[in-house]
Amino acid sequence: MKVLFITGEFPPMQGGMGDYTRQLGLALADLGCQVHVITSDQAGPVDRLTVYPVVRRWNWGCWRPTLRIIREIQPEIVHIQYQAAAYGLHPAINFLPWRVRRLGKRRPRLVATFHDLRVPYLFPKAGPLRRWVVNQLARGSDAAITTNHEDFENLGRELSPSAPFLIPIGSNIQPRPPADYDRGAWRARWGAGPEDFLLCFFGFINERKGVDTLLHAVHRLVTDPSCPVHPRVLFIGGQTGTSDPTNIAFLGRIQALISELGLEPYVCWTGYIPEEEVSASFWASDLCVLPFRDGVSFLHGTLHAALAHGMPILTTRPRVHLPELVPGENIFLVPPDQPHALAEAILHLAGAPELRSRLGMGARALSQQFRWDQIAADTLKLYRTLSLPS
Repeated sequence: MKVLFITGEFPPMQGGMGDYTRQLGLALADLGCQVHVITSDQAGPVDRLTVYPVVRRWNWGCWRPTLRIIREIQPEIVHIQYQAAAYGLHPAINFLPWRVRRLGKRRPRLVATFHDLRVPYLFPKAGPLRRWVVNQLARGSDAAITTNHEDFENLGRELSPSAPFLIPIGSNIQPRPPADYDRGAWRARWGAGPEDFLLCFFGFINERKGVDTLLHAVHRLVTDPSCPVHPRVLFIGGQTGTSDPTNIAFLGRIQALISELGLEPYVCWTGYIPEEEVSASFWASDLCVLPFRDGVSFLHGTLHAALAHGMPILTTRPRVHLPELVPGENIFLVPPDQPHALAEAILHLAGAPELRSRLGMGARALSQQFRWDQIAADTLKLYRTLSLPS
């Protein structure tokens, strides 16, 4: 089967959607698919995938090269990876399916994966029209995929009586440390001594991630003279990514907060590092803290990376019931936006190494439900249900 992905970002651009597209493309190639990718002109080649880095800006002008390539290679499936920020918040990609449908009887079948349901900008005071534009991408496609329970329910209500499909994402970082990995040396690299309790946060800095809550919690601990824990915070990976300009502004606020709270001696940033160094940094840490403001969700590739690395994870209660998460077995949950509760949980887990070990083993076991071979098999199965029009 010939599959053409369309994605606003792709490696070496920094972004979870681009990494997802690469991982899914390679897994589909393992299943015998011919995988092509239309993407931004900042992208590079990937072995076993045919990459077309032909789009400079994702405005209405992106239709011309996209339609040209669709006509040239004649894929059976055109699969749009959607996240509004990856397309510069422009709505052109949302209406592309309606244009592809005009190609005639032998047009490809259209699939859209919604990596989140954030809306494009359009124009000031666009209001409900922004949500309508997102829904047009789903309605114009032959199948809509969501990656998590919350979006599945929300998009399902919008599309009723039709329903989206739920196919999860996996970890974009495979657990693989450097050949000479030494935990003590990597802790020292990030400024953590044997007595320090090293907290790690993985992912881009934006308002949804609750980084400010983490910093206020750490401030409570380091300013309490009776606290037996010596916390340090390691921010792993790139800070803002390539696609979302709002991340840069929020990072500035976080850096100002670190200075305001006097936390500079307790915070370290790795910057963008190779995958094996991400693994080494995870395993150098004692606890992964992901205090999502909206509650934990499987839409976050950062959560999947922590699960795959068998990290004990402290995060926030989900907005909807997630049966895969079992508090005390594979996850530790606190309310969102509550620095006091987060600080108490850090203190509790610092004094409970057996609990952290159990959480880590449970996380690694849970990660097996999100393997790329299974994700690709489920995706290919969906493709095959979408027979070409007569």
